[in-house]
Amino acid sequence: MRFVILLCLVLSACNTPSPAFRGVPATRITVEGSVFDVRVTGNRAEAMRVNAQYAPRFGPIRERAAHAMALVSGCTVKRVTGDQALAFGALDCGQGAPPPRVQGGDLHCVPERGTKLRGVGEFFVEVSCYPA
Repeated sequence: MRFVILLCLVLSACNTPSPAFRGVPATRITVEGSVFDVRVTGNRAEAMRVNAQYAPRFGPIRERAAHAMALVSGCTVKRVTGDQALAFGALDCGQGAPPPRVQGGDLHCVPERGTKLRGVGEFFVEVSCYPA
């Protein structure tokens, strides 16, 4: 009986937002095969990866999470911290946050063919997003 209760507690926390984002509705978005639930409040964003991926490194996941946060918030992402499962972003919205580009619903984003441009230590890729 104790095992069942412990199992229920562990499984109930698998897709729960952090305390600062409780009650904030999530927008599900897919960026290059990574699926995130993105929550935005003020100048902060949270991207929780909800799909299974084999041995993901935080570098590529961080870039995808930043892009997902930018698409949902409409702001520039200044910094991303966290890990492969839960990333937090600091947003720069200029003179106040613009209205969110996406309110609820799911998005699916795919890279545009031939747009991989090399920058200093990074790549830039244009993506197209559409409702899933």
